[in-house]
Amino acid sequence: MKPTPFDYCAPRSVPEALALLADEDRDPKVVAGGQSLIPMLSMRLARPGLLVDITRIPGLGTLSVDAAGALRVGAAVRQCDAAADPRVREGWPLLAAAIGHIGHPQIRARGTVCGSLVHHDPAAELPTAAVALDARFVIAGPAGERTVLAEEFFVATFQTAVEPDELLTEVVFPARRGGWAFEELARRHGDFATVGVAVLLERTGDAVSAARVVLCGVGPTPVRLPAAEAALTGTDAGPAALDAAREAALAHLDPSDDVHATAAYRREAAAHLLVRACTTAWERTR
Repeated sequence: MKPTPFDYCAPRSVPEALALLADEDRDPKVVAGGQSLIPMLSMRLARPGLLVDITRIPGLGTLSVDAAGALRVGAAVRQCDAAADPRVREGWPLLAAAIGHIGHPQIRARGTVCGSLVHHDPAAELPTAAVALDARFVIAGPAGERTVLAEEFFVATFQTAVEPDELLTEVVFPARRGGWAFEELARRHGDFATVGVAVLLERTGDAVSAARVVLCGVGPTPVRLPAAEAALTGTDAGPAALDAAREAALAHLDPSDDVHATAAYRREAAAHLLVRACTTAWERTR
């Protein structure tokens, strides 16, 4: 199929983009990489009257590390560029690993980090990584700029805290330390994840001093598991702690059946991946 007719604008500033997004009559949509939006247009699942291309706005294509040591990823930064950047691979390897699971190289060469986050497919890798890394989202709108925490940003399937007349300008990943792992189960490499898990473990001496466990594919938003984190904290991430974390996942996860997998299968797969990810993350704390 072909898209319905639409207008196209490429603003040169954030205020100009916001003025275009305020045009309710044309139901404007932001486009950067277009890896989700363009197929939806072609299938007529989306019918905007105006596409607002943000890739020519100065500064939105910038990836930097600020004075506080946080990684700042602009709205037009390509996934492949973020994953290949030495600063990301050294300081935020979980983010680079999550990007490596997205589709195929051709997808990552066009898709943007922020675009995937705003699209918010519940099986997507980047929302899960963002929650695990405690990311902050900088959103520009008619009332000015506001910052939203990752656990408040993802509202429901394909829905985030960004309003129709607002623009996500960048995502900020605070400096992290410790061991990490990102595991994913998919029918084929490049397919959407059946289930995935991100784990971060900090170590003090011979024990886990802090843990973050977040999963995708098991709910309408990334699912954090405080019970599994509590089971790991204060332990040496040995068999007993891993069993407790696994049982916490089985007890607290409540996925749904769909055409790809049953709820029971997703729950068991998530628990298995969690144990594997925790083992890898603990080894990387050494």
